[in-house]
Amino acid sequence: MKGVLVKDLYIAKSNILVTIVSLVVLGFGLSFLLETSALLVLAPVASTTAAFISITSDAASKWNKNVITMPVSRGQIIGEKFLFYILLAALGLVTALVPCVVLACFGGDVTFYSLCLYGSIGISACLLAGGISLPCAYLFDPEKSQIVFMMSFMASTGIIAGLVLLINLVFPVKENILLAFGIVLGISVIWFFISYRVAVKIYQKRDIA
Repeated sequence: MKGVLVKDLYIAKSNILVTIVSLVVLGFGLSFLLETSALLVLAPVASTTAAFISITSDAASKWNKNVITMPVSRGQIIGEKFLFYILLAALGLVTALVPCVVLACFGGDVTFYSLCLYGSIGISACLLAGGISLPCAYLFDPEKSQIVFMMSFMASTGIIAGLVLLINLVFPVKENILLAFGIVLGISVIWFFISYRVAVKIYQKRDIA
């Protein structure tokens, strides 16, 4: 599985580099308009596009025919894609922290509270979207998968809003914002794991021809 992961990282390196530079520049640019830590909402989502591109390019290049002949199980192949997705999300989050930390050192409007809040929202949206788009990438053809990929990010925001409304029925969210979004993050992690199990089942039953 390590070799497959290295392959994806090598292919996506230029895409990753462009994303990192864009996030850093955008972070400093946002400091003049919005709260800089708000970049943490966008960064994980923006950085994971390379994972979806990797899946569709594998299908287009018939890589799936080659990889199943290697000494890795189908479950490990799917696990690598999900791990790749998580690594990209973490990279985006860390990259977004760079301008936040720099501006905080110079008296910028960056607080630990805002970092935790926006970071949890960003990771939640990323995991929810990935939980939708990654299994569908193995269920549909590349064209349909691309549509699902774009729609998944919009769906994730709606899911987060719905979860917050449900949590508000249990306790007032305005008075416990971090706790509420911490619960949302926990649900997102569970959803992502379930999505991984579903993707494994789909790929195991798929006829690679």
